Amino acid sequence: MSKTPVSFAVHDDRFNVAGDDYLECLFSGGRWTEGPVYVPSGRYLLFSDIPNDRIMRWDETDGSVSVFRSPAGYTNGHTLDRQGRLVSCEHGRRRVSRTELDGSVTVLADRWDGKRFNSPNDVVVDSRGAVWFTDPPYGITSDYEGHRAEPEIDGCHVYRVDPATGAVTRVADDFQRPNGLAFSPDERTLYIADTMGGHIRSFAVEDGRLSGGAVFAESPGGHFDGLRTDVAGRVWAAAAAVSCFDPDGTRLATLQVPQPAVSNLVFGGPKRNRLFITATDSVYSIMLNTNGAWSL
Repeated sequence: MSKTPVSFAVHDDRFNVAGDDYLECLFSGGRWTEGPVYVPSGRYLLFSDIPNDRIMRWDETDGSVSVFRSPAGYTNGHTLDRQGRLVSCEHGRRRVSRTELDGSVTVLADRWDGKRFNSPNDVVVDSRGAVWFTDPPYGITSDYEGHRAEPEIDGCHVYRVDPATGAVTRVADDFQRPNGLAFSPDERTLYIADTMGGHIRSFAVEDGRLSGGAVFAESPGGHFDGLRTDVAGRVWAAAAAVSCFDPDGTRLATLQVPQPAVSNLVFGGPKRNRLFITATDSVYSIMLNTNGAWSL
């Protein structure tokens, strides 16, 4: 594993996060790495290499990297539910699926109102088991990240799968390109990136519905992609670099990554204090003195 010296560029004195003064490169040689998710039960990281249609597995115990699944349906974002099951957004099959503990795959959602989704992109599962996901068109605009196809739905929206009935509800319909999403630690707020809009929006969450949607933060550079929160409620966002925002929307700090674009990030490790970062063709990590919120 190679190491690159780094430091946070601090923009606000309230930023009190510290840790390693270097990034470890855990993997390189992909085409477009995305969707990192840490699996505590096995101490490994899964991430997508979308154009190569594979999910990769990095083992924390020995640093080895192997293919977890290929073909993988041009999978993009992943998360875990509270039972430790892998929930994935599949560009190629235009669906959200769950890998059961016995290895079988369950389709959670592949249509809304009888129409196929564009290409589900990123996903979170709340503590009650509801699955929330975004649906931009990146998997159908070309054959690079999926299969070229005409959209069947009238735009790019955000959806929720009810944990009891499996019913799919459209919860937000005024996005240009909804992308990464993350809950606040108390799950009262859902942050959603709008890549084309150049901002992150914040929504109040109540009884499975969203309200509000004001702009939480504007991008300081690049296009917002994946999002995560830590236990202090700070929002960590992927764009041209990694930016950290206070819950009031102030940009606190920036962490540069030696790649032109950061796609996604996730807190992991046994204590959820290791930040894993997917960027262009590589995967990096840095150990910090803060811990990620549960919403993976």
